[in-house]
Amino acid sequence: MQKLPPGKIKFRNLPKAEFKGRQRQNSKNISKDIKDDDNSTVVAPPITANFKLRLFTVWGVLIAAGIGLGINLYNLQIVRGPKLTQKARNQQMVNLRPYMPRRQVIDRNKNLLAVDRQVYTLHAHPKQFNKPRHQVASELAKILDQDASKLESRFAAQNSNILLNSALSEAVADRITGLRFDGLELRQRYARYYPTQELTSEVVGYVNLDRRGQAGVEYSQEKLLERATQAVRLSRAGNGALMPDYAPEGFPNFDDMGMQLTIDTRLQRAARSALKNQMKRYSAKRGAVIVMDAYDGSLLAMVTQPTYNPNEYSKADISLFRNWAVADLYEPGSTFKPLNVAIGLEAGIINPDDVFRDSGTIQVGDRTIKNSEDKRYGSINIAQILKFSSNIGMVQMMQRMRPSVYYGWLEKLGLGQGMETDLPFSVASQLKSQEEFITTPIEPATTSFGQGFSLTPLQLVQMTGALANGGKLVTPHVVKGLFDSKGQMHYTPTRPEARQIFSPITAQKVVEMMETVVSTKGTGKEAQINGYRIAGKTGTAQKANAGGGGYMANARITSFIGILPVESPRYVVLAIVDEPKGKDAYGGTVAAPIAKEVMEALITTEQLPPSQPR
Repeated sequence: MQKLPPGKIKFRNLPKAEFKGRQRQNSKNISKDIKDDDNSTVVAPPITANFKLRLFTVWGVLIAAGIGLGINLYNLQIVRGPKLTQKARNQQMVNLRPYMPRRQVIDRNKNLLAVDRQVYTLHAHPKQFNKPRHQVASELAKILDQDASKLESRFAAQNSNILLNSALSEAVADRITGLRFDGLELRQRYARYYPTQELTSEVVGYVNLDRRGQAGVEYSQEKLLERATQAVRLSRAGNGALMPDYAPEGFPNFDDMGMQLTIDTRLQRAARSALKNQMKRYSAKRGAVIVMDAYDGSLLAMVTQPTYNPNEYSKADISLFRNWAVADLYEPGSTFKPLNVAIGLEAGIINPDDVFRDSGTIQVGDRTIKNSEDKRYGSINIAQILKFSSNIGMVQMMQRMRPSVYYGWLEKLGLGQGMETDLPFSVASQLKSQEEFITTPIEPATTSFGQGFSLTPLQLVQMTGALANGGKLVTPHVVKGLFDSKGQMHYTPTRPEARQIFSPITAQKVVEMMETVVSTKGTGKEAQINGYRIAGKTGTAQKANAGGGGYMANARITSFIGILPVESPRYVVLAIVDEPKGKDAYGGTVAAPIAKEVMEALITTEQLPPSQPR
């Protein structure tokens, strides 16, 4: 009989019954039968204790791994889930603060005064030129309006990063791109642009490279001109590219509102032209023109000369950024006399028909006061006092009023106080202390003809406006409001209510007296306009020393303030020229002709009909 290996049992040639019995006997120890080709059966080894240990170990490792995996998933999904989600979003998203252009500025006729536009900075890198330097310089010089030889010299002196222009328009940039020259780099950016250049610079102002207003309404109205900006989160692809399809709804989105001013550029142009010509003729230091609608205080024109181009503000004298018509004080001289007449009439110390004796001089304390050019006018009424600009008559008139009462009226007009306006850097006028004014007789005397105190040109216009509008002190302003592209108003500045200073009857009487100044024999005859009734007052004042104490020798400030039309007063025009040269440099000869030109332009722009014959 063949010997079998241990653990093998042979069932060959056994009776069927015996085979089944043994099969049942061995079934407890056999896990699986396998029949081979020769009908023999091989039985797996019995499960031992070591095998069970290994099995339990494997199952333990698997269960432990599953538990660890579950704990880790819980930690990732539940405990650290929010932080990891935020981290993933930060990697997939980017925070952008989109460029939001400042609001446009337009004039009363919707002419553009300031706008943000796309510009280009041009740099040259001569070492990268694919054409000869002289050829590049020649072609660029034609486009940039520069000297070709100077450009070539710059190219020879520096190999790279030569700044040629910092604010090229898109059209010019396109022409440079069309040259197809290597070594020319155009960098796109946005910049504030002022189409009218220096025409409205004293009103509009300018912004610096950081887009911050530095003068004019660009400075004082910064909050209204800047649109609100909010950071926007955009999705980006794996390569970092932004995916605009995932931009939030309505992005980019900003309002279409712009700021409208009360300024009329047509009138502004006429005023600047007249002022420049007269300043050149008299070699003057500086000048200003202001036109105000006395009904509501809106300024239709405000010009100072010299001025600057806000598109090239870096080339300008820094002193020009301050609008001196708002920020500098001066003694108004005789242009203040009509206001003193109004005070006298309103206080009841004079009547329109009162007559005064002008002998050419008057003694006040230890001081002697004279008329200009030592003139004497004899017996003159109040209208003639204004007509001939009599200092003596004014002193006598105001001597009828107690100094304390007079001082109260000056304060009521706003002297010694600040003035509300939407233009920046406005300063308060100056008036002597009440004690000094009351106890020193010379102070009320000099104040009667406009000296001994100081104010700004704009404040004089405001006060004279009270004569043109029935006695109300209004707020001079240039901002009309915020309007959208359809012309609908969304914001109007809140201004102080007009204060009633004089009665309408008093105001009208003074205006009619001022009309004599612009008559044939008046000091303001140069302001006459055929067919129109014009009221006015000239002024030729000494300039006070900057350090205080006395007046400058051979220095004067000439002015003319006008009101039109006399039959229905509404508009106030001030022309002022500082330090004109020449023996004939007076308010009537220097400033009145300027005012005339401006009023002629005003008549055209406002379509004022001729006055009816009296």
